[in-house]
Amino acid sequence: MDFLRPASWEEALAAKAEHPTAVPLAGGTDVMVEINFDHRRPEYLMDLNRIGELSEWEVGRENVRLGASVPYSAIMEHLRAELPGLALASHTVASPQIRNRGGVGGNLGTASPAGDAHPALLAAGAEVEAESVRGTRLIPIDDFYTGVKRNALEPDELIRAVHIRKADGPQQYSKVGTRNAMVIAVCAFGLALHPQTRTVRTGIGSAAPTPVRAKEAEDFLNAALEEGGFWDSHAIITPSVAKQFATLAAAACNPIDDVRGTAGYRRHAVGIMARRTLGWTWESYRGNGRRTEGAA
Repeated sequence: MDFLRPASWEEALAAKAEHPTAVPLAGGTDVMVEINFDHRRPEYLMDLNRIGELSEWEVGRENVRLGASVPYSAIMEHLRAELPGLALASHTVASPQIRNRGGVGGNLGTASPAGDAHPALLAAGAEVEAESVRGTRLIPIDDFYTGVKRNALEPDELIRAVHIRKADGPQQYSKVGTRNAMVIAVCAFGLALHPQTRTVRTGIGSAAPTPVRAKEAEDFLNAALEEGGFWDSHAIITPSVAKQFATLAAAACNPIDDVRGTAGYRRHAVGIMARRTLGWTWESYRGNGRRTEGAA
């Protein structure tokens, strides 16, 4: 195995163009485990830790540009207001040591359906900034996952950053694991309310070959909230609406039986998490509405 250590982003792109099979290494929290267990033996390993810009973020008026190597601990500490769903997901990642090293770029590059960041990124409607010596492109998160541990990157591309719209409403994240820490998700669910567009987005992890959205559940809930005037009235969502949303979210899953859980359990758990996260986010939205009306 040859070791590449570019000193700049330009050098990294040139190295990736010359060696398309090179595996990027930043936090190393996924790659090194695979290498240590001899599940992966890449011809080239490319260390990106000398490229400081990958660990930087920029908060704009509407979006956050998150460098691929920004650690989860920094998201938790500095971006909780702008990216609440991703901050909650970051809390569930492994241990403090891993959260200080691992970043969203690694989750995206590995593209494991169990990656903790994926449901929050899907719910928020993120875009992945991919670059090569040929140029830069933004890949919508809905188009990024192409199969089990496969993504839409070309062989000569590297992930430079993730663009995530700043939250304009409450977001939530829930994860089921076999213990409270240092655990791969049995399944996970992310939900984001977008009051500006009066829409709801979801994200499901570890319950299908790829991270997915529960699109039929979203369509149902978007219609129910609009037709029932819930966005304006801030009324409590009726139990029948919440139940149907949960049922449709569970139906969006295509899970497997494995050592962490059965397919049936995963579907059931996703339905429970969908109903609960909807309740949490909507109660937060209602509370914000009451405070705004009280201040008027």
